[in-house]
Amino acid sequence: MTDEQLKEMQASAPMSAEQRDRQNLLNNWNPRTEAGKQVQKGDITSMEELWNRNLPVLESEIIDTLVPDLNEKMIDTRKTAYVRAAGRSFNFSAYVLVGDGKNYIGLGLGSDKERFGAIRKASRDARLKLMPVRSGSGSWQDFSDTTRSVPFKITGKCGSVRVTLSPAPNGTGLVVGKHIQDVFRFAGITDVWGRTTGSSDTKLNYVRAAYNALERLNQVRMSPDMARKLGKLRGGHTA
Repeated sequence: MTDEQLKEMQASAPMSAEQRDRQNLLNNWNPRTEAGKQVQKGDITSMEELWNRNLPVLESEIIDTLVPDLNEKMIDTRKTAYVRAAGRSFNFSAYVLVGDGKNYIGLGLGSDKERFGAIRKASRDARLKLMPVRSGSGSWQDFSDTTRSVPFKITGKCGSVRVTLSPAPNGTGLVVGKHIQDVFRFAGITDVWGRTTGSSDTKLNYVRAAYNALERLNQVRMSPDMARKLGKLRGGHTA
């Protein structure tokens, strides 16, 4: 099957209820921010252009317009109780991961009295927190410009959990715990070595530590010469 045939099949596939809801929201979207108005008019056509203009992203429809093929997964939901003068009440918290499997990823938190309301808020928050993924070939075994690994060793943390990522050559796969493999799939990382310390049985902290490692990749300043040696980097800044 050719790529064109696959795209036609995906386009003709029936949309889920969630996809239909988002499409309806986009069709009825009335932007209230300068960034939203420019995106709707077509003056801004990519996330990089949006970030370069330093415009705040306050509407999730901006992300759905510029990155329409986002995948979404609920990481965790929690039910908490609190006491008021009227009695005991309950609240739900949800964490949702989004990513296009290529260049962008986001992790969001939502809280509501209803479980599905919390998930919707977390989904919106994840879109607003979307960030670029810096990737490249940082392994001495492979300097291919097609390798999707981390460009250098980095450690992320959350609570007692520490996740250390190391560059891996093309074909290695995701050598990390199963609970955080989706983080790298959503980010478009296909090859990486991982080492974990701390209470990794706490799934949420485990995922947030892996996500923090990807965040910290974007915070490292790189010289143009280092970026060239590491191969093709996608997202982030190399200066």
